[in-house]
Amino acid sequence: MRIPHSSAIRREFDVSMTPMIDVVFLLLIFFVCTASFQIVESILPSPLSLQGESKVLPPELTERDLERVLITVAQDAGEVRLTVNGQPCASVQRLSELLSALAAIDSSLPVLLDIESETPLGTAIDVYDRCRLASFERIQFVAEARE
Repeated sequence: MRIPHSSAIRREFDVSMTPMIDVVFLLLIFFVCTASFQIVESILPSPLSLQGESKVLPPELTERDLERVLITVAQDAGEVRLTVNGQPCASVQRLSELLSALAAIDSSLPVLLDIESETPLGTAIDVYDRCRLASFERIQFVAEARE
């Protein structure tokens, strides 16, 4: 019986690494070319306004009020009472205008909805929808802490 030569066995198990290295480099080039390394310019702080826009605060609000937006919704004798940061708002339409103006300034402000228990659900949903339509990103509901 003849013993096979060791070079014959080695040839059968020889793996060529060149195609695998080519594939790895092609994948590397693909991911480097498709990756986005640019920082979004709108999130960087700048004293200049964008494209000449002037951000004018509504007359009812001051700079201090722009830390958050607190909307209180109450129902008294069938009439809806709205307040924005403690200042009364005449109607739901006026609330929409005010929210649009605030969202144009900074839509990342947190909006807190303090809805009293007597308020109908439809009114609460309408106020919430108007906040979403104004493009606010963070809308939260105020709740009393349980003991």
